[in-house]
Amino acid sequence: MKKVIIMGATSGLGLELAKLYIAKGCTVGIAGRRTELLQTLQATHPSLHVKTIDVNRPEAPELLEELIAALGGMDLYIHSSGIGHNNPGLDPEPEIRTTCTNVTGFTRLITAAFNHFARQGGGHLAAISSIAGTKGLGAAPAYSASKRYQSTYLSALRQQARLRHYPIRVTDIRPGFVRTPLIEGGSYPLQLEVGYAARKIFSAIEHRRRTAVIDWRYALLVGAWQLLPNWLWERLPVK
Repeated sequence: MKKVIIMGATSGLGLELAKLYIAKGCTVGIAGRRTELLQTLQATHPSLHVKTIDVNRPEAPELLEELIAALGGMDLYIHSSGIGHNNPGLDPEPEIRTTCTNVTGFTRLITAAFNHFARQGGGHLAAISSIAGTKGLGAAPAYSASKRYQSTYLSALRQQARLRHYPIRVTDIRPGFVRTPLIEGGSYPLQLEVGYAARKIFSAIEHRRRTAVIDWRYALLVGAWQLLPNWLWERLPVK
């Protein structure tokens, strides 16, 4: 029975993934910073293990270890915690908040999970980054830059695992716009239903993919815009 921990599972993709792993018969632990939502979810799904963890707090790695102990181990860690803002006016506060969560908080928990797997002799680490990390988006500078950081960091961990001979699998999940609270109220194109996106992510993780763009329409879009020279990309009215 696989033991799965999902960080950032009080809503959106993290929550949907938790439901899929419960349905598969896995032992599932979820974490997030909103205690009342975690308690509500546990009441609905009694088999869930829950833990209040804020990735921006220095004690988060120790709390993760407590959740791992409650499950009796961890085979798969999924990092689904993140924030983002459309910020064309470049207000510094949203940029700083995004960077703290998506870079510092991400690094804090990803290194904790990787080091746990290193100590136990293997495991699978997956994180939800974004197609936004493939190009700098003028409307959301910190978000796109932080997602590029995440993808690069995961690639570096993949190399480190090989160099240190650790059987640790690393999966970088890159969705496009998914209809979750993160984009609520915005008029974004090609929005994916959260259940559909979660099933695609679940499949990519179960097939132990290195990198997975969710879904095929976004794969085509990303392939096309990566071919654009920088001078042309910088002139596009991307909102």
